[in-house]
Amino acid sequence: MASGFTPGTRRPKLAELISEDIKRWIAAEGLDAGDRLPNEKALMALYESAKGTIREALKILEVEGLITLKTGPKGGAVINQPGMEPASRMLRNFLHFQTLDAHQVYQLRKLLEVELAASVVGRLGEADFELLEANMSACACCDNDEDHRHQRFLELEFHQLLANVCPNPLLAFMCRFLNDMLRDLVVIKKAYIPERKQFDQANHDYHRRLIEAYRREDTPEVRRLMAEHMADAEQHMSALETEMAEQMLTGPVDTAPPRSRLHDLPPPTA
Repeated sequence: MASGFTPGTRRPKLAELISEDIKRWIAAEGLDAGDRLPNEKALMALYESAKGTIREALKILEVEGLITLKTGPKGGAVINQPGMEPASRMLRNFLHFQTLDAHQVYQLRKLLEVELAASVVGRLGEADFELLEANMSACACCDNDEDHRHQRFLELEFHQLLANVCPNPLLAFMCRFLNDMLRDLVVIKKAYIPERKQFDQANHDYHRRLIEAYRREDTPEVRRLMAEHMADAEQHMSALETEMAEQMLTGPVDTAPPRSRLHDLPPPTA
């Protein structure tokens, strides 16, 4: 089994190599959701490995969302259709240790959201329009600070609804991922306060006009509106970040993320 090990990198564990080999086999065999992997005994014999190593390899695949491990007489490893959340979460974890701001997110979002918006023209059915309209109605009901946090999430959800219809899975994934990054920034930086009625109204207007352009299947207008919407949103987010930074310099402001319960642990002893 090829290890893929190169100098300067961590040598992968045997369980990791086995999990990668199983993934290659799934792809080569064209297996689908609901299909089963060979049982533990067969895998132990195939890889000449202990039960603990095989179980660790299967656990890796389960954490990645590729399989579900079922117990009982008819149990075993059943293949899943992987969702986007495990991959998105791992990428976001990586980026949390980088210096990242809204401007950097919008460098990509201004390009990709326009392409995604155009790709959806002609693909929205009445059920999709109902979801978009319901999203806008929910946004209009937000009144207090907690509602404004929820409103930011709803405004991002509008774009996630469009991504659900995108025919390009890679483009859809990238746009969903960027929206998740912005959602994280909203929580960490409390980007829903202070109240910004102008931002709220601009988002509402762009979403309304986008729905109208989608109903007309007017691709050039959809492109134009989404490009303007992204540029406008970037300006609002940049202004908000500047405002929050100024508040931190001139006086106390509660911008900290929720307190971790790990802070309640006693300090480690030497």
